Amino acid sequence: MTTPTPLVRDRALALSSEELPAYLYDLTALREHAAAVRAALPERVELYYAAKANPEPEILTALRPYVHGYEVSSGGELAHVGKAVPGSPLAFGGPGKTPAELASALELGVERFHVESVYELHMLAALAVRQAPGRRITVLPRFNLPVGDGALDSVSLAMGGRPTPFGLDPDQADDVVRLLTDGTCPQLELRGIHAHLASGLEAAEQLAVASSIVSWSAGLAARHDITLHEVVIGGGMAVDYAAPERRFDWAAYGAGLERLTAAHPGLTLRIEPGRALTAYCGWYATEVLDVKHSHGEEFAVVRGGTHHLRTPATKGHDQPCTVLPSDAPWPHPWPRSAARGDRVTLTGQLCTPKDLLSRNVPAAGLRAGDRVAFGLAGAYAWNISHHDFLMHPRPGFHFLGGTEEG
Repeated sequence: MTTPTPLVRDRALALSSEELPAYLYDLTALREHAAAVRAALPERVELYYAAKANPEPEILTALRPYVHGYEVSSGGELAHVGKAVPGSPLAFGGPGKTPAELASALELGVERFHVESVYELHMLAALAVRQAPGRRITVLPRFNLPVGDGALDSVSLAMGGRPTPFGLDPDQADDVVRLLTDGTCPQLELRGIHAHLASGLEAAEQLAVASSIVSWSAGLAARHDITLHEVVIGGGMAVDYAAPERRFDWAAYGAGLERLTAAHPGLTLRIEPGRALTAYCGWYATEVLDVKHSHGEEFAVVRGGTHHLRTPATKGHDQPCTVLPSDAPWPHPWPRSAARGDRVTLTGQLCTPKDLLSRNVPAAGLRAGDRVAFGLAGAYAWNISHHDFLMHPRPGFHFLGGTEEG
């Protein structure tokens, strides 16, 4: 759904021009979606939220009743999430962890370490001796596993199944298991395996990849006669910006994971979605400043742009949007610019032709002063944008449907 919820629509129309652009988050919609996701998952599947998708404290707090924990990928995220949702289980992932970051994670009592290399394994073991003497530290080595039958050929973002900087090569698996079981790293406990291979997969594809990861992990455990308690099968559930009414089939995914866990008694699976949990709860609301005619096409320039909402530029797509006509009287003595045709391209205020938010939008009669709400803006939007380019004002932030709205 990209049509604004009633809470979002009312706020988008009520804000003054000076209060736009603004990010509007419907926390009620977020909680309902998260509850439905959690309900679709079987008992032995844990749900962690990948905080990188949207780390706003209000978002993290709203999700807390529905997730088992949070996945963080930097020292900054670690400190931020730890403060926003204190006491919640944390899993620390990401390549290139620094000694200072690992030391902070040990001090904060991080529940799980996703280890990306043999170097990182040795570094964590050495730091544990100094930072957490006598404490067992749970690790899940991350592996870049092969996936057959071209399962990842069509995905736009692959972190595995091909040469990447993520995780360990499968041919290092036996050595890593020995390092974690022969006394070389006495404080580190091999809890399980981590593999996050791609983003943008539908339910059937996710299940095929999950089955492959679990089968590989079970084979490794059998080869070394060890017990693996957990396997992390990643996140990356598809969010379709071109057809936003289509949602990832959580019911089918949950049913497939039920079959997978039944085939592996005693094994807990963990998923770490980010975008698929929060994308749908956020809108970037703004105002049309001008409508211009150029070489047979029409362009509406809106307040803000891709320096606030980087997603369409990053992914090369058109951000889904809804026009909210304004019924406020035109306050100026000069004519109100308006679209003559049926389709308009929406651009921002940046002095670059790449500042495109959405092309050829059906918007007959769009006028200066009308409002536009860009949907699917609840993930990888503000937090990945180049905020200070051209030094335009930053957007406002409104969290609707909470105990205290802002």
